[in-house]
Amino acid sequence: MQNSHTHGRRVSRRLIATSATLLAFAVSSCSSVAPSKTATGAGTGAVLGGVGGAVIGNNSSMGTGTGALAGAGAGALIGGIVGMVQDAKDRREQDRLAQERAYQQELAKKRAEEAKLKAAMDEELAIAEGFRISDLELNDAKKKLELASDRLKKLRDERSAALQKKKELDDAQEKTLQTEAEIARLEEELARLKGEDAAPKKAEATAASGRPATP
Repeated sequence: MQNSHTHGRRVSRRLIATSATLLAFAVSSCSSVAPSKTATGAGTGAVLGGVGGAVIGNNSSMGTGTGALAGAGAGALIGGIVGMVQDAKDRREQDRLAQERAYQQELAKKRAEEAKLKAAMDEELAIAEGFRISDLELNDAKKKLELASDRLKKLRDERSAALQKKKELDDAQEKTLQTEAEIARLEEELARLKGEDAAPKKAEATAASGRPATP
């Protein structure tokens, strides 16, 4: 029985020493303020392993303390390994993202340089073409532009004038109809109040307006 307890203590010491070494490596390799997943995994594994080991040790001849130590060491080791794998994946992803950003920056720089070079070439071509343009050709182009602008203005003015005439005619006709309707209404109202026949007056007003009498 004593040999079993001694062997259990040795195993637990080895596991604890291994997990401690793993934790020290994780802490020393972590450059950020937040703990690495290796350290976090080792700590979580140690806690869970310690609890599980204590339960197992309590139900066996190992003892609660020995079981807790062994479980903590094993949990820290396994959790640390899992954390190291995740840290390695995170570092690879960060490296990939850094390479992608560097590529995009280099591509943007290259495109900017190409655009600048194209603008410089276009400017040189424009200057070369400018030397070949005579004053007579330039004046002729300006005169054509002036004539075209005047023609466009005249057409726009004619269009606006035609629309204005149509609008004024529609407004006049609409107001005439409204006025005649109001005249007829008032004539009928006054004739009714006076006891007269409004038909002759209505016929006279219709004849004066040039429209056929309404039966």
